[in-house]
Amino acid sequence: MKEKVQAVLNEIRPSLQADGGDVVLVDVKDGIVSVRLTGHCAGCPMSTMTLKNGIERILKSQIPSVKEVVSV
Repeated sequence: MKEKVQAVLNEIRPSLQADGGDVVLVDVKDGIVSVRLTGHCAGCPMSTMTLKNGIERILKSQIPSVKEVVSV
């Protein structure tokens, strides 16, 4: 499943990079995807919305076994 998650993150990445940020996959365990937001995304007050309404929503829609995305 980690490979599938990485593939989806690679599709999302250009949008984040356009705003000066990025996302790094840390781990996938029991449907919980751990990521690290970097660059401008790391300190952005909107990072929670990016994580939940963006990254998590897209991952769940493309990989039904994803339960949650958390930032580490």
